[in-house]
Amino acid sequence: MGSISSITILLKAITMATKRDYYEILGVAKTASEQDIKAAYRKLALKYHPDRNPDNKEAEEKFKEAAEAYEILSDKAKRQQYDQFGHAGTQGMGGFYHGQDVNMEDIFGQFGDIFGSIFGQEGRKQKARRKNAGPIAKQGHDLYKELSITLQEAYTGTKKDIGYYHFVPCPGCEGKGLKKGTSYELCKTCEGAGEQHYRQGFFTFSQACGTCGGEGYTIPSPCPICHGQSRVQKYETISPTIPKGIFDGAELRVPKAGDAGVFGGPSGSLFIKVTVKEDKKFRRVDDNLESTVMLTYPQLVFGSQVEIENIDGTKETIKIPKGCQVGHRIVISGKGFTNISSKRNGDLVIITQCHVPTKLPADAIELLKEYSEKIGTDTNSSESSIKSFFKKFLG
Repeated sequence: MGSISSITILLKAITMATKRDYYEILGVAKTASEQDIKAAYRKLALKYHPDRNPDNKEAEEKFKEAAEAYEILSDKAKRQQYDQFGHAGTQGMGGFYHGQDVNMEDIFGQFGDIFGSIFGQEGRKQKARRKNAGPIAKQGHDLYKELSITLQEAYTGTKKDIGYYHFVPCPGCEGKGLKKGTSYELCKTCEGAGEQHYRQGFFTFSQACGTCGGEGYTIPSPCPICHGQSRVQKYETISPTIPKGIFDGAELRVPKAGDAGVFGGPSGSLFIKVTVKEDKKFRRVDDNLESTVMLTYPQLVFGSQVEIENIDGTKETIKIPKGCQVGHRIVISGKGFTNISSKRNGDLVIITQCHVPTKLPADAIELLKEYSEKIGTDTNSSESSIKSFFKKFLG
């Protein structure tokens, strides 16, 4: 038994030595805030989620690795243990005491569960399992999807169908993992502790119970549908409302639309990252909507009234002032994008441009040349233009 324990300890030590640092996995510094950690996890989860990488074992492993890192670093107590003891602190291996067993929970308080398991003492969780045989409910993972919409849909708001796979509570056992009429049983091997302890000389070592896998309970008659997992995967379609004024890169949260929790735990959320496509006629600048209007030279000189069409199809009449210059900005108040936070509307900005025809009838050409001569515009070749310039310059 001694040699087996030594090999087990050695294997655990090797595993923890080769295991990647959680901060390195998420790509954040050890001083990262909770928001930074959450944002980093979202980015990795979106990149490596199985829905986006079917049959990709490497992506699946990276997704699980990121989820494990986030589970530890998003919990203040677990993060504190990890920062102090590394991976050993997350697996019940914080060190050992040479001599008699000591109640470390009395000394180290919140670290009692970690040290207690090392020295053969039962932690709070193990004591709770002894009293109530059964699984501990765990929250489901958040899920991430991308959605592409047009600029017009961002302006007016819309509804979009999104189909995706996620875990839902098993309909056969209502999320319990049990065959109807049966119940959980306290693990007879570890008596609910979830661990088995081995003594070698002065030292007491522990490892996850081989019978129950460290859970402290067994399911003698698992549900035939979910096989004791309490949930099943399902493809569903939802139609979330995309609010008007949504901007490119915005993230929408649909509560309880993520993975269902394990054994009755709360469901995660579905986060939708919105990408807004570019439009040929319009563009968004902050909350303003900008577009150009092509006008003829006479319209710019004499002024006019022009009817334009906004991005949602509504008509607007704008007044072109006399002597209007190319690039002049005409503002129509309140016809831009709705700001999601303040609910105020930006403006519609129309920028004037001059239409230059490539073909003209003969009489129009003669009239244009006559006008050009009157205002002193040289329409000849570049060589003639240079001669004309020096002639005027030299008198």
